[in-house]
Amino acid sequence: MDADASRAAGFVVGDDEGVAEVARDLAVSHVRQVQRNRWGTPLVSDLFGQAQEIGGTRLLCYVNADIILFDDFMNAVERVAAWQNRFLMIGRRTDTDITEAIAFSQPHWAEQVREAARTRGKLQIARNIDYFAFTRGLYPEMPPLAVGRFWWDNWLVWKVRSMGAPVVDASEVVTAVHQNHDYSHTTYGPGKNTMMASEESVLNCRMICEQNPEDFDAGLSWRYVYTIDDATYRLTADDIKSKPRHLWKNFKRHTSRPAGLAKLMRRGLVGTKQKSKPPSLPGR
Repeated sequence: MDADASRAAGFVVGDDEGVAEVARDLAVSHVRQVQRNRWGTPLVSDLFGQAQEIGGTRLLCYVNADIILFDDFMNAVERVAAWQNRFLMIGRRTDTDITEAIAFSQPHWAEQVREAARTRGKLQIARNIDYFAFTRGLYPEMPPLAVGRFWWDNWLVWKVRSMGAPVVDASEVVTAVHQNHDYSHTTYGPGKNTMMASEESVLNCRMICEQNPEDFDAGLSWRYVYTIDDATYRLTADDIKSKPRHLWKNFKRHTSRPAGLAKLMRRGLVGTKQKSKPPSLPGR
């Protein structure tokens, strides 16, 4: 979907059964075609590319379909947008069992879902990232990552950090309810471990090493697995504050992998030696 402070417009992408009807009922645009990989999984690159072409506003947002958001989300986006011209906003989700259909026509449905999340839900770890609010043009190019097959969401955070743009953690002010489910909707079965080990997810992991492709074979893909803890700022009820925890996160990322750190150090030393080596004289 795309959004700005004065209006919000959404669209859904795909030609699966029922998508057109949902788009019509919600009065949002329906984009039928999306590029897919050889397993038939939609590509994040095409989803984001089409969004930036179709969306006519300054701000864009991607939200996983199993996430329920409330008014506090749009309020948070508007606050961050007034603070910076270029940013990414992310936040933690609360895993909640939603066992009955939500009566959206009822006036107090939001309060009821919030209460279920507060009393029965579990705030998830920083690795699980389910919404991304960002400025148009922030992602000019992306690898053809498959949606829902691990690592793509972590790459989105790493990419923004690598460009020096601010990443804001809105977990303190945004309630994002994740409806618990298994992975039966995939071809890999109900457990996520099988999907994580699949060729499709491994390919995603290889592609997130776009900056240094040799990092995958060297076992250094963890360098690109950024989480919500890597956000450089946090949104509070009153302000937007720096978040020094990202420094500790990066320190821990490297020091908890001594073998990988040694490889990086050797690579740095080799690079230094190559740069300092005097050029060979002609004829020698």
